[in-house]
Amino acid sequence: MTFGFAPASAAASTSVASANRLLEPAEWAAAGIPLLRNPREVVSGLHARHHPQPATAVIAVLDPDERLRASASFGRRPAPADGWMFRNVLLAQLRRIIPHDLRRRTPVRTAVLLYCREGDARWTEEDGAWMWGLRDACTLHGLRCGAYITLTRDGWQVLGEGRGGRRPHSASAPEPFDTSEAPPPLPRTGGAASEVLRRAAAAR
Repeated sequence: MTFGFAPASAAASTSVASANRLLEPAEWAAAGIPLLRNPREVVSGLHARHHPQPATAVIAVLDPDERLRASASFGRRPAPADGWMFRNVLLAQLRRIIPHDLRRRTPVRTAVLLYCREGDARWTEEDGAWMWGLRDACTLHGLRCGAYITLTRDGWQVLGEGRGGRRPHSASAPEPFDTSEAPPPLPRTGGAASEVLRRAAAAR
């Protein structure tokens, strides 16, 4: 006789996924996560500040103009990917670096998560657990849930959006922080401006 039960392996897989609390890419894409206006700038800035290595997460809080208000990096402990545990870790970091916004009717600030890991850019269950944890931690801290970004040997990718780039990547040297946001150098041209700059330099 054949009964209507799922095979043991499939049932176990479903049970593990449920217990670990993760989000599939389609669920994440349908959650209405706000798009970053300039993801490359956000990624480069966090990479320059925190120099993440594989198994390092960077949680950052952005204001409505996407200016960085606070950020923290921390290593991931070797344990099974569990969204509940990731939520607790992220919430602890948020409480440490910035006051909550729970008194606001609607969130103003947005939290984004950059996770540097081994492997390629394809979604993994570990990514799904981080997504679940980020969304829940934001709700409990009064923030909007923002982008989840992976940093691998292939480069960076905003999961659920299809946007990414080759640099920085998990093995690239970070830009010096003081030059990563420096204004572009003055054009090297002749004329009065060059003469004024030359005299100013000589007077020092």
